Amino acid sequence: MMTDPFWRRKPLHELDRDEWESLCDGCARCCLIKLENEEDGEVFHTDVACRLLDCGACRCTDYVARSQQVPGCVELTADNVPRLAWLPPTCAYRLVAEGRDLYWWHPLVSGDPDTVHWAGVSVRGRVLVEDEVAEADLEDRIVTWPGEEP
Repeated sequence: MMTDPFWRRKPLHELDRDEWESLCDGCARCCLIKLENEEDGEVFHTDVACRLLDCGACRCTDYVARSQQVPGCVELTADNVPRLAWLPPTCAYRLVAEGRDLYWWHPLVSGDPDTVHWAGVSVRGRVLVEDEVAEADLEDRIVTWPGEEP
């Protein structure tokens, strides 16, 4: 008899480190620079990625020290995931927190880390790195696709 995979059996707070890390599908949408409207708190995604993101691999180049390198980097936790409205609707952490299943292209489902790219979910080929864009130009880089499901 086959048992359900861990993300169907366990809530986020019960995952071990390896399970937690494997939930990241490698889309890197959470690594996009976000702008917040100070009046109403609405958050807007840009097509500009954190300076630490390897835009081809869609992985952080200094994952262990990312919070020290980028003070605004938000480390996901079982406690904060449900409150982070800017997480993409496809984010596995968000899906598990909401009791939903992972998409077919998630590496844990497909068995292949490249399906997230083939499915067009990742930021690969769609973004610039923040060092390439002046801060004053960020408002001109607002996009909606990070908040959409493919």
